[in-house]
Amino acid sequence: MLLPIYQVDAFTDRPFAGNPAAVCPLTEWLPTDTMQAIAAENNLAETAFFVPGSGNEYEIRWFTPAVEVELCGHATLASAHVLYRHLRFQGAEIVFHSKSGPLRVSQAEAGMLTLDFPARPPHLITEHPDGLLDGLRATPLQLLAGPDLVCVFATEAEVRALHPDMAHLIKVEYRAVIATAPGSEGVDFVSRFFGPRVGVPEDPVTGSAHTTLVPYWAARLGKTHLHARQVSARSGDLWCELRGERVLMSGHAVTYLQGEIEVPA
Repeated sequence: MLLPIYQVDAFTDRPFAGNPAAVCPLTEWLPTDTMQAIAAENNLAETAFFVPGSGNEYEIRWFTPAVEVELCGHATLASAHVLYRHLRFQGAEIVFHSKSGPLRVSQAEAGMLTLDFPARPPHLITEHPDGLLDGLRATPLQLLAGPDLVCVFATEAEVRALHPDMAHLIKVEYRAVIATAPGSEGVDFVSRFFGPRVGVPEDPVTGSAHTTLVPYWAARLGKTHLHARQVSARSGDLWCELRGERVLMSGHAVTYLQGEIEVPA
């Protein structure tokens, strides 16, 4: 059985940057084990699968090389890019139904796409989870807990300089560990995302992380429109807005690869 596949660099306007995601449009769901095996074979941070519903509605699922996840930003952006660019979707908005509820994607200015995701504000914690300090090899100023553990540092330079020990960081009992700090040169905040527990040692640009980061930085900076940059080796930019209980994230996407994969029927 031949299936179409696309590889898209998300949250960037140029190839070889941002976060690569594989996208497999389907006419009906494959067995979960098969989708997980495809994601492991792709060996990218995320592989997205979607099937059409009615009108502008689709169902979407995301897999790392190791597990299925409940929310993924960059692979959703990549999926919308495939629909608009390659599958000739003409509507003003795409609605992806997911395990995290309906996720809306629309076309924005300057060729960008905008994701509309639920906000997931973090709360302050005071104790360092087991494995964190040995894993980060650095001590954050503040810890915040949401779906991920957020480690706040004083400067962008500290976040860029991190060289985590994944053997220790994998012990931290959160989906992932996010390091963040104020940005510079027009960027409001920066971040990095480490997810060894889900098979992603460092994710280049993580949309879902910003559903937690944006509420925190919006409150801290006293503004609802924020320019974020994930300062991984590949790097990527997001233009974000906190709108009540939703986070809007806009970014570019570019196609790197399109083709077919052969999967046992």
